[in-house]
Amino acid sequence: MDLFNIYNYLSEETLHQVIRVLLIIVISIPVLLLLRGWARRFFTKKYAPHYGMLAGKVVFYTGIILMIITVLGQLGISLAPLLAGAGIVGVALGFASQTSVSNIISGLFLIAEQPFKVDDIINVGGTIGIVMSIDVLSVKLRTFDNMFVRIPNETIIKTQVINLTRFPIRRFNAKVSVAYKENIEKVREILMDVAEQNQYSLSEPEPQIIFEAFGTSSIDLDFRIWAPVNEWILLKNTIQEEIKKRFDDEGIEIPFPHVSFYTGEASKPLPIELIQKRESSSVNNNQ
Repeated sequence: MDLFNIYNYLSEETLHQVIRVLLIIVISIPVLLLLRGWARRFFTKKYAPHYGMLAGKVVFYTGIILMIITVLGQLGISLAPLLAGAGIVGVALGFASQTSVSNIISGLFLIAEQPFKVDDIINVGGTIGIVMSIDVLSVKLRTFDNMFVRIPNETIIKTQVINLTRFPIRRFNAKVSVAYKENIEKVREILMDVAEQNQYSLSEPEPQIIFEAFGTSSIDLDFRIWAPVNEWILLKNTIQEEIKKRFDDEGIEIPFPHVSFYTGEASKPLPIELIQKRESSSVNNNQ
């Protein structure tokens, strides 16, 4: 075989390899995208949204690895030297990525335990937000002022996590203070009526009024009302406005910090007379 024939043979063989590689890539990518979408929908419907997101990523990245291996095989590249080199690099990366390994293990615990799921509202170390995703390394939140927060899984495992939307109903505790002169039974009736009239307040569990304490200048009550978890913020806003309006209509005094002198009779302050001191010049003239 002369040089011209060798050149033509190599060119045809190279062209065939390129075509096969392109076909593998062009076919594999859409198929992997379809499989990722199917896995996400299936696991989301059967289990939970975070399972769907994780399954979609596993399917997609596993497919990408298989595609790369297939492409390298078509190009005639042996994987043995690459695997040997990857083993050495993997050992080095293992020592350098202990934190990542810890986050992966913590992520597996989170997925198994399920303290929260996608779209739940959680409080992690004072950061409150909606769960966007639960990944192998971290959890992503979107706060209510529209900020993105990434929290490593290891941090969540070690920190107290409060799930604000785990259960269907939630209680709001309204701190109510009234003056000592007020009739507590009347105040109780007014508060219960306000709860009954509020459109977000639940009748079951029944609202409660707890006598908290004799305050410095007021009687302090804890008014406990329940609402559906997705209407809790609406209850919080409306119930307090309605209490204020109703107290104003009924003449119930809501005390505020002030200092008063009392002679012992309820709500009757000690009378004080202010006498203006005459200027020294006027006193000398009178003399």
